[in-house]
Amino acid sequence: MISIPKSDRYWLKNAHIPYCLLEVSQPDWLSQQTREGLILIDVEITSGKISQLRPAGNTDTADIPWVDLRGGQVWPCFVDLHTHLDKGHIWQRSPNPDGTFTGALNTAISDSEKYWTPEDIYQRMEFGLKCSYAHGTQAIRTHLDSAGKLTEISWEVLNSLREKWCDRLFLQAVSLVSLDYYLTPQGEKLADRVAEMGGILGGVAYINRDLDQQMERVFDLAKDRNLSLDFHVDENGDPDSNTLYKIAEYAVKSQFENPIICGHCCSLSVQSPEVINQTINLLKSSNIGIVSLPMCNLYLQDRQYSNHSNTPKTPKWRGVTLLHELKQAGIPVTVASDNCRDPFYAFGDHDVLEVFKMSVRIGHLDHPSGDWPQIVTKTAADLMGLSNLGRLKVGISANLIAFKGRNFSELLSRSQHDRVIIRNGASVSASIPDYAELDDLITSDFTE
Repeated sequence: MISIPKSDRYWLKNAHIPYCLLEVSQPDWLSQQTREGLILIDVEITSGKISQLRPAGNTDTADIPWVDLRGGQVWPCFVDLHTHLDKGHIWQRSPNPDGTFTGALNTAISDSEKYWTPEDIYQRMEFGLKCSYAHGTQAIRTHLDSAGKLTEISWEVLNSLREKWCDRLFLQAVSLVSLDYYLTPQGEKLADRVAEMGGILGGVAYINRDLDQQMERVFDLAKDRNLSLDFHVDENGDPDSNTLYKIAEYAVKSQFENPIICGHCCSLSVQSPEVINQTINLLKSSNIGIVSLPMCNLYLQDRQYSNHSNTPKTPKWRGVTLLHELKQAGIPVTVASDNCRDPFYAFGDHDVLEVFKMSVRIGHLDHPSGDWPQIVTKTAADLMGLSNLGRLKVGISANLIAFKGRNFSELLSRSQHDRVIIRNGASVSASIPDYAELDDLITSDFTE
């Protein structure tokens, strides 16, 4: 285990850091990168902040505590741009019956109707926060089911947890309803509630005959209240599902100035080259960022069964959007956790390193690794409006993760369970919570 000095001032020596996460004024550092885009540096931490960043080997540490990381990597804390904390950890009582998106949706709705009380949501959401914090996440955006009674319940729980965890995690919340909800009086009240709570206006965009009217309404509600937008978009393998194109088109047409996030965007990868080019060109003219959810979509998309039986068939695509093409076009691209141990994704532990690791494998985010580490740190932080998170630069708080893995093969081949979390310059002793903490939410009826 890496031992961080218990001192107001100390050095982390011989740390490999992805160059793309460094914000320094020394252009000559670029030539010192490894072939993987890592650079070996020393980091001075004083009074909880990064006070110096220097090339390794040129540091005088006389009379100052230091620890030799022996080439292990140091990253800024993670930023998880798209989660569903309110749904988390209901798998044991409400598993997906067939692994499909429809099965997930129906099961989640049923669970919320039966069991979602303020106490239930609070306990599960805080369990997720404990996991995230212990793994090294510093900022989270969560979508909250917000129709009907949940308009008040979920947002009040979120507000309580945001106050309790304010010194450890930065929390943003997005309203989650189908876009037709905003055509109703209840939808307008929800927009008011989101504005009151400092949230983001969001929803699920489906292809339907009223989509243009729905988009006009949600954009107007956001404009009137100076809110940002965050949509679930094209979470399917249907090439005719082009709500991403329509949102980008409307964003440009309406000259919407606040940030917009579009999540999933799966169908883009099965559309024609002409539609892809048209969509990407529109995105380049808008202020839209993309968040892909590779683990959840790998689980749900293209799950097939025989027409004559319940015999599973092998999926033929991965369910992820065009990460490389979007990024090459200059469109901000990120990945995030999405669901965790609920009907939409049976697995997960709120560990953004696992998200990055799986994304690299699913999306071939290597050869070269380049600046892909930004998708769970710097780029995600920028899209959340957090300009001092997800990067390393002098003068900001020392919120870091120290790994023993010295290169990407080592980092992504093992779990890095022995990583050290540094918050405001001090090592954090938080441990991953025991699943037994949730036992009182699972009765014998759920386990038979």
